[in-house]
Amino acid sequence: MLLDSTMGGDEPYMLASNLPGVAVVVDRNRVKAGRYAVRRLGCDTLILDDGFQYKKLKHSIEVVLVDATNPFGNGNMLPRGILREPARNLKRADIVFLTKCRGDVSAVKEEIRRYNTTAEIVECNHSPRVLKDVWSREEFPLDWLDGKTVCTLSGIASPKGFENSLRHLGAKVVWCERYADHHRYDPSEVLYALNRTADMGADALVTTEKDAVRFPRLETTPVRCLYLRIAIEILAGGESFTQLINRICFRK
Repeated sequence: MLLDSTMGGDEPYMLASNLPGVAVVVDRNRVKAGRYAVRRLGCDTLILDDGFQYKKLKHSIEVVLVDATNPFGNGNMLPRGILREPARNLKRADIVFLTKCRGDVSAVKEEIRRYNTTAEIVECNHSPRVLKDVWSREEFPLDWLDGKTVCTLSGIASPKGFENSLRHLGAKVVWCERYADHHRYDPSEVLYALNRTADMGADALVTTEKDAVRFPRLETTPVRCLYLRIAIEILAGGESFTQLINRICFRK
């Protein structure tokens, strides 16, 4: 780890923390970053985050994530809508990961097929795995939440999903503090949330893993401060995912 989350970005920092031995390179110029990774770090595979629309680098495999709960928003591109490219550009995708799959997603799959008839479609969901203390990294099992009263603090694009996941795990969520995506916290904001949690008699302040890397270091806290770690659970199409990994890792 050569940079903190302020300099390197919260998501790259989180990736680097969870992937020991994997080089995570950040640069506005991804061609330059790619050359550095290959020539200086000996990389033979480059995985671009949010790289579908970055055409200055030739892509061997095009991977697209589509949110099953809100696949194309209002159909418009940023800033008027949520799309980074027109939906018709899904025709370039080799594989589509349909995220947040809950229940029947056949209608969304049919809509994807309007733009791409050949891409593999993998259905998956965000699955909570463990709770960790933000600073000590002490682990707590998910059933620790059952019957507990908690508050939340988050600065992510879709906080409702995070908050509802705590409810599904049995927690009573009594107060939620939300900031804009990628919000950079100062100590007073975190302390306010911790003190509010303590004043309400709640058992813990819970945040996301992406938020936790943006928290300033605090020596003492009036109540537990935990983050929820999640992982992707593949529900259908696992064979396609395995084939994709084989194409990347075991290509001739």
